[in-house]
Amino acid sequence: MARTREFDTEAAVSRAMELFWTRGYEATSVRDLTQRLGIGQGSLYAAFSDKEGLYRAALEHYRTTLAAAALRSLEEGTEARSAIRTMLVERVRIAVEDNGRGCLVVNAACERLPEDAAIRRTVRDMQDASRDALAEVLRVAAERGEIAPRHDPHTLAAFLVTFLNGLLVSSKITPDVCTLEPLVEVALAALD
Repeated sequence: MARTREFDTEAAVSRAMELFWTRGYEATSVRDLTQRLGIGQGSLYAAFSDKEGLYRAALEHYRTTLAAAALRSLEEGTEARSAIRTMLVERVRIAVEDNGRGCLVVNAACERLPEDAAIRRTVRDMQDASRDALAEVLRVAAERGEIAPRHDPHTLAAFLVTFLNGLLVSSKITPDVCTLEPLVEVALAALD
């Protein structure tokens, strides 16, 4: 008879997400994970197959919590420029925490894409969702006259996602909100 799982999988994934986010995939060992999660190696493998399976689960958890919250904030119906500014600044503030841990998804793109096609799909899906949400906000904003209609909303959204990715990488190098936040205003000038 199979043993039942004796730990909270969701809580374990959340704790693993924090560890991967702070240390990175390569610098996080299975031993680090089992100690942080308070489970044995066998339990980790039984629940997630391997370290990579737990990493994918952590990325998915990030997508359904923090990334989803950022997208929801765009859809709250406030003025587009203000909503985009708030989303970008909030992402910077989260990224500079813990001495510049950055963004888990951007970190995954930098560290894991060459090795893992599933991670590539997850990162691409998240980037596409961000771009599509921004494009819709920009489309509506152009219709309401809030922003200049001279740019294609999808192109402008792709620019903002690319800018944010670069800003999040920069947050690892210079984890200082006061240095990075003014750059948001420069990017928002593209809406004029």
